[in-house]
Amino acid sequence: MQTGRPSRTAMSSARARAVHQVADSPPVFADPLAVRIVGGVADDDPRPPGVPAMPAEVRLFMALRHRVAEDALWAAARTRQVVVLGAGLDTFAYRNRNPALRVFEVDLPATQEWKRRRLADAGIDIPDTVVFCPVDFAEQTAQEGLAAAGFDRHAPAFFLLLGVAPYLTRDALLATARFVAQLPAPAELVFDYNQPADALPPHRQATRAAQAEAMAKAGEPWRSFFTPADIAAELADAGFDSVADIGWHDCLARYGLDPSLPDLFGGRIVHARATGKERS
Repeated sequence: MQTGRPSRTAMSSARARAVHQVADSPPVFADPLAVRIVGGVADDDPRPPGVPAMPAEVRLFMALRHRVAEDALWAAARTRQVVVLGAGLDTFAYRNRNPALRVFEVDLPATQEWKRRRLADAGIDIPDTVVFCPVDFAEQTAQEGLAAAGFDRHAPAFFLLLGVAPYLTRDALLATARFVAQLPAPAELVFDYNQPADALPPHRQATRAAQAEAMAKAGEPWRSFFTPADIAAELADAGFDSVADIGWHDCLARYGLDPSLPDLFGGRIVHARATGKERS
């Protein structure tokens, strides 16, 4: 996305979650606020001219990454603070019913202003547990923004980076991973990533190329790619103690979905855990 204006992908991701609530059966991820925050699923199509419709399987992957992430989050019993990096129109903070769980939303100032307007227009209240953390990435890091917002480095934390990593450079993503892994307290990180085209079977590469071209046309190209072996090595080097790398068919099996559904572009979901450097 570009500094000074909200991300197109923030709306398309939220819209995908909204459409998932009514179009996919069975739905795997419940997000009733998604429909409200995008203004309904029957609105005019927000895609830029020339960008093709989102395939149902891509929409399902977008729902699955949230289901995997939030299942892992609720299983992290000690966590008392959640950081949503590149929050966009994510609605976790407004569905959270745990008053002891503080949620930091990190994003560009323009995107957060836009989100606040959409929340107000949709009649979605902002809980006291939400902390907006506007960060102009041209001038400060997410770590600096979190420190200014009151994030406690010495308390267990869970980080969500969903639908964001492919748009970051490799160096930017790994810098974020190192920050999380090197925190003094236990921390967990969930993010999704794209594999390089040559790591995919030949029959998937044309669809993958079309998706990449669509994102470039929208002005938000994919910038980083990893193989599962790459990501395992990089996250171990960053300091994570365990890494679960979850593919499309793993998700279908986990949530009882049709195993014949095609994996169109090879997206994967990572759940990494670090015990905390105070315990090392």
